[in-house]
Amino acid sequence: MKSTGVIISIISGLAFIVFAIVFANAYKYKYKNANTINVTGNAKTDFESDIVKWSASYSRKSMDLSEASEQLKNDRNLVRDFLVKQGIKESEILFNSVNISREFNTQSDQNGNSYSTFSGYSLSQNVSVESKEINKVDNASREISALISQGIELSSNQPSYYFSGLEDLKLKLISQASQNARVRAENIAKEAGSSLGDLVKADLGIFQITGQNDNEEYSYGGAFNTTSRSKTANITVKTSYLSN
Repeated sequence: MKSTGVIISIISGLAFIVFAIVFANAYKYKYKNANTINVTGNAKTDFESDIVKWSASYSRKSMDLSEASEQLKNDRNLVRDFLVKQGIKESEILFNSVNISREFNTQSDQNGNSYSTFSGYSLSQNVSVESKEINKVDNASREISALISQGIELSSNQPSYYFSGLEDLKLKLISQASQNARVRAENIAKEAGSSLGDLVKADLGIFQITGQNDNEEYSYGGAFNTTSRSKTANITVKTSYLSN
């Protein structure tokens, strides 16, 4: 009985020690998390696009497929010649395949019965340009409507603008946003009479690209402006530092 009591005492003592260690670690963890500084760093920069993409479409319609095809071919030559005269390289001009469709008109007879009659072949083709000669493409997109006076049924789209160095720009902004977050955390720690400890967590925010001087809102999934030639890139980094 005496030995049994000793064993129980030893087990109770060990249990107390384990409980004390667990409690101390839990308190330490809670204390550590309670003594953190959470800040959001920000970085942004203005930049100019260096790639432009533009497209237009033109069409012809005729009862005779061969006639419509020949007219569309002539239109294609006029469009190519116009773009080349604007200083755009032929290698940067891409003509997509021709789309052909049969069109019908729906009519009704005296008894109210509907019927369709063939109205002709409709042929259309898209032309696109991708270039770093932004000024030339911009000018061509504005002036190409002059071809309408030559009988071409043409529709021009707005140019889209991109930046070839986007990945390097992202890395640069991430670095700047991280540095900005650390400076803010150091200032908070200093004002609180403590010192900044180790970084315990960092979360990268959404990369946003908006037009310069535009009232364009950020989106949840990230804005990616392609309509403005001059853009602003912005990124945030959320960090947590220990406070010593």
